[in-house]
Amino acid sequence: MTAHEHLVARRGRRSGITTMVAIHSTALGPAVGGCRFKPYPTIEEAVGDVLRLSEAMTAKCAVAGLAFGGGKSVIAPEPGRVLSPGERRDVLLDHADLIAEFGGAYRAGPDVGTGPADMLVLREASPYAFCTPESAGGTGSSSGPTAAGVLAALRAALGTPDVAGLRVVISGYGSVGAHLAASLHAAGADVVVSDIDPAKRADAEKSGLTWTEPGKALTLTADVLIPAAVGGVLSPETVARLDTPLVVGPANNQLTAGTVADDLAARGVRWIPDYVASAGGILYTLSREAEGLDHEAALARVETIEQTVTDLLKAADANATTPLHEAAALAGRRLTSGAAPRTP
Repeated sequence: MTAHEHLVARRGRRSGITTMVAIHSTALGPAVGGCRFKPYPTIEEAVGDVLRLSEAMTAKCAVAGLAFGGGKSVIAPEPGRVLSPGERRDVLLDHADLIAEFGGAYRAGPDVGTGPADMLVLREASPYAFCTPESAGGTGSSSGPTAAGVLAALRAALGTPDVAGLRVVISGYGSVGAHLAASLHAAGADVVVSDIDPAKRADAEKSGLTWTEPGKALTLTADVLIPAAVGGVLSPETVARLDTPLVVGPANNQLTAGTVADDLAARGVRWIPDYVASAGGILYTLSREAEGLDHEAALARVETIEQTVTDLLKAADANATTPLHEAAALAGRRLTSGAAPRTP
């Protein structure tokens, strides 16, 4: 892909905390991407994250057929610092000031560490924020549509909507992971979940799910592995220990390097690119908030992920490549043409 168009990082005038915005591409339209609120060991690591994530958003929007480009933003408090509600509000307003300077070229949504209420604070200083609470006229959390998109990708990868009797391991029991676990359990799958927060174990087991420790989740024997937490979980080392034929999930930047997709293929593991499987949230949100579609029409857009994944898998089989190669090629074609096709 092309180089980034913009990267701006600065200390907020109210909070003194570093915030940053990266715009990878506006070739298809304004850049969109979540606002990540988390401490990093160094600012350099925060910059690396915002650059990787914004580039992935370009591919996500292009493959999904959206007339938007890729961006991302990060709020990076010092490690160990606990913010009071007032300090959190100050840094969000600082971040909103930075977003406003781009004049709509970058538009934020929730991400790790932020939610609809934070988007409402951003709106106080910038109109360029999606997913404000439903009570404020927004679409609220995109967790449900994101999970729906992963399920659509899973149907395509399995070749059937029937998951009864399958063993599914979900690494990450956050909002999206919990949606997925509930849906798959209700459909008859044997669902195993893990999370770094041990307090979630009681809720998971009460819901009829099996709990495993995070360090074991990636190596359990399973029919499907769903990475639903942090990125960078699929490395050459972890791939060598996988015991599953299919990996599909919403976590961003799952691979430590693009070559890991080849490692997966060499082991007979089918991996659905994360930016394809996780596009349900952005498809739903932009369909509602940018195009004015109603709930049902927006969900229909999310369901198009099933056909997208089907087409990518067919192309990978026909060309003896990987789904990642075909997804990148599709994104490249759409970026080169300068126009994304409208989804149904």
